[in-house]
Amino acid sequence: MPDTRIPGPPGLPLIGSMLDLRRDALQAYRDAFREHGDVVRFTAGPPGLRATFWMVYSPEAAQQVLAGESANFRKESAFYEEIRQSFGNGLLTSQDEDYQRQRRLIQPLFTRRRVDTYAEAIAVEAEALVERWAAVPDGVVEAAGEMSGFALRAVARILFGTDVEEAIATVRDNFPILGAFVRTRGFSPLRLPRQWPLPAHKEALAAEQALYAVCDQIIARRGDAETEDLLGLLATARDEDGGQLDATELREQVLVFLLAGHETTATSLTFALHLLGLHPKEQERAREEVDRVLAGGRRPTAEDYNALPYTTQVLKEAMRLFPAAPAIGRRSVAETVIGGVTVPAGSDVLVSPYVTHRHPAHWEDPERFDPDRFTPEREAQRHRYAWFPFGGGPRACIGQHFSMLESVLGLAALLREFEIEAVDTEVELGQGITLETRSPVRIRLTRRG
Repeated sequence: MPDTRIPGPPGLPLIGSMLDLRRDALQAYRDAFREHGDVVRFTAGPPGLRATFWMVYSPEAAQQVLAGESANFRKESAFYEEIRQSFGNGLLTSQDEDYQRQRRLIQPLFTRRRVDTYAEAIAVEAEALVERWAAVPDGVVEAAGEMSGFALRAVARILFGTDVEEAIATVRDNFPILGAFVRTRGFSPLRLPRQWPLPAHKEALAAEQALYAVCDQIIARRGDAETEDLLGLLATARDEDGGQLDATELREQVLVFLLAGHETTATSLTFALHLLGLHPKEQERAREEVDRVLAGGRRPTAEDYNALPYTTQVLKEAMRLFPAAPAIGRRSVAETVIGGVTVPAGSDVLVSPYVTHRHPAHWEDPERFDPDRFTPEREAQRHRYAWFPFGGGPRACIGQHFSMLESVLGLAALLREFEIEAVDTEVELGQGITLETRSPVRIRLTRRG
C-alpha cells in the first residue's frame, strides 16, 4: 500500500492514477501540484505492473535533480530506454564515458560561432515557406504541421547539405511512426518484446529500417570526403586522442539531431504563431521590430539575432507556456531528500517545465501571455530554473543556440510577410517524446503589401 504520509493523488483502488495520466497527463501534473505541492508521488497501473514515480515542481527541486545532484539522477528510465532502442545511443540517451566522449567530439560543432554559419540554410527554408504560404487559396494553414515541415527541412539541410532531398521524404514519412511507437511503449506498464510479430511492431521496425538505411547510404557515399554540412563535420571530428565516430555512431547522432533538432523548434514556432494570432498588439510590436531590422526586404542573417530582442522574448514566452519537453525524467541512484520528502534509491523522478513555468511563486498571472517577462532585467531577478525549456546542468541541450537562432530568424521572416490571426483559440495538448498538439492549430494569413 502507498505510504499515505507522502503527498500524491490516491487514484483508483486497482490502477491508481493510470486513467488520469492516459487521459491528460499534463493536466494530471498540474492538478497534483495544485492539490499536493512541490513534490508529488504518482502510482499508476494494475497490481504487479504498477509504476511509481515522483514529480517535482519547484525551481529549486529542478536545479537539484538536473544540476546540483545530477550524478545521482541518471537517464535510465523505461522511456529513455525506448528512445535508445529505436533511435540509437546518441547524445540524448548515452551516459558515462559514452556521453563524455560524444560530447567532446560534438561540442565544437555547436559553438555560437559555428551555429551562426547555419543561418543561411534556415533563411533559405524560411523563404520557401513564405512562397508556399503565399499561394494558399484561403490563407488558412495548420501551424503545427507547417512548422514541423519547416524545422525538419532546415535541420535536414544543415545535416545533409546537397543530399537533403534524398533524406527528407524518408524522415518525414517514418519519424512520426517511430515516435508514436516509442511514446506508447514508454508510457505503458506492459512492454511486449519488440521481436514479437505484432502489427505495431512490424510497422515500427519498417520505419526504423527505412531511417537507418537512408542515413547509412548518405554516410557511406561520403566516405572520407570533407563537406561543410553538419554530417561532414561530424564525420571528420576528432577528440584530443584522435578518436572519431564510427558509421553506426554517426547514424545515431544524425537520428538524434533530426529528432531533437526539429520537434523542439517546431513546437516553439507553432505556439509563437498561435499566441501572436491571439494577441494583435504583441504581434504588431514584434512586426515593427522585424521591419526595422530587416528593412528593404533582405534575408535575415545570424547577425540579426541580437537585434531582435522582442521577437526573442515572444519565443521565450511561448516556450514558457508550451515547453517542447513538458517533463524530463531521471532515475535516482541513492536515496535523497527533495523538498523535505525522502525519495528512495531507484525512483523515477520527473521535473516538469510545463508546471514549473506556471509556478505562482515565480510567475505573476502565469497563464497570461506577456513577452515582457523576458526583458534582461526581469530574467536576472528570477530563479535560474524557473524557466528551463532546454533542461539544465551537465546534460543541458547542446543545441540551445541553434534552436533559438532558427526560431527567431524563422519567425522574423514570417512576420515580415504576413499578418496572423488565430483560427483555433484552444489547442488540445498531449505528452509524447515532446509536447504534442492533438487538435488543429490553424492560423489565417494575410499577405502584407
